[in-house]
Amino acid sequence: MQDYHSFLAEILIPEDQLKARVKELGEEISRDYEDKEIMAICILRGGVMFLTDLIRHIKPPVAIDFMGVSSYGVGSRSSDGQVRITLDLTTSIGGKHVLIVEDIIDSGNTLSSVIEMLRTRNPASLEVCTLLNKFSRREVDVPIKYCGFDIPDKFVFGYGLDMDEYYRNLPFIGVVDLDKYEAQV
Repeated sequence: MQDYHSFLAEILIPEDQLKARVKELGEEISRDYEDKEIMAICILRGGVMFLTDLIRHIKPPVAIDFMGVSSYGVGSRSSDGQVRITLDLTTSIGGKHVLIVEDIIDSGNTLSSVIEMLRTRNPASLEVCTLLNKFSRREVDVPIKYCGFDIPDKFVFGYGLDMDEYYRNLPFIGVVDLDKYEAQV
């Protein structure tokens, strides 16, 4: 496994900026849900680090559950927006205030399908919190109530986002120099 420094193009969001923004998001969510209990649903795997840091800054009671979701189609992109649930919720969300916690939203196809599916389970409310929003790649409109950072169309990794399943543990969001990475693979 190669050291990430060999393909790191830049640090897009440094650790201190991440920490500050996650704290701000937690405070904003706390104000909005002041007298409510929250069911935070983390979309695996990339959202785990964001979720754990975020809920430390949320004052109202928070329960958590997890969903594993994958798109399928030709190649790495879903051809028709269909998703496959690889891990479903273990608790009912009926009547609960649900907050979907996602690491990054780009095309919006997968998240749009997840939202549609979760709405059929009758939550009291359903909102989306994403760490990163790559709006330039959006194909389907998704309602994002809480957004950490709008980012350009760059291949990012770190802080939960992987590069071939590794480097999720980095405390920053970095940009991959794909030419350097592919030359080493």
